[in-house]
Amino acid sequence: MDADELDWNTTLREQWEFHWDHQLRARLTGLTDAEYFWSPVPDAWSVRPRGSSTAPVQAGAGDFTIDFAFPQPVPDPFTTIAWRLGHVVVGVLAARNAAHFGAAPASYETWEYAGSAAGALDQLESQLAVWLDGVRAVGESGLREPVGESEPYPDLPMAALVLHIHRELIHHLSEVCLLRDLYLHTHPSENGATR
Repeated sequence: MDADELDWNTTLREQWEFHWDHQLRARLTGLTDAEYFWSPVPDAWSVRPRGSSTAPVQAGAGDFTIDFAFPQPVPDPFTTIAWRLGHVVVGVLAARNAAHFGAAPASYETWEYAGSAAGALDQLESQLAVWLDGVRAVGESGLREPVGESEPYPDLPMAALVLHIHRELIHHLSEVCLLRDLYLHTHPSENGATR
């Protein structure tokens, strides 16, 4: 096939969709609240009930907040599954969906973080759907357009942003899967989880 005939928009979407459909979705099924909030090390950043965090910054608009600090500590704090899903849902997807695809404004400060694993997975599925619909809607020509001032590198084409977001999704959600594996092997009495 000639590269000029290739449907790049479909190819970019399929990069993520294949990984989601054949690797990640099944690995996230059955995520429990115990896994979601589990902190494998002391002082890991997480999503917590409002007012219960000791992090320098507790961002969020609802009953739960996400831990942060500015500037970012060195080394980076370890993060729980809840934190990683919050980051993916808000920082990776919802903020981009708002900036590029007309979704409701979203930021770490204004987001209502999920207080359960099921709620976080629902938010993830919802934001993924908006993202993929938005990428589909930009078509082939839109992939060549600059991403604009809402991104750190405004002159890069939308295709570069799509690739970046897909790398972020694969990277962070694979970390979530690894943490689930670690939880399973360190909590043998709870091995009733199916994966």
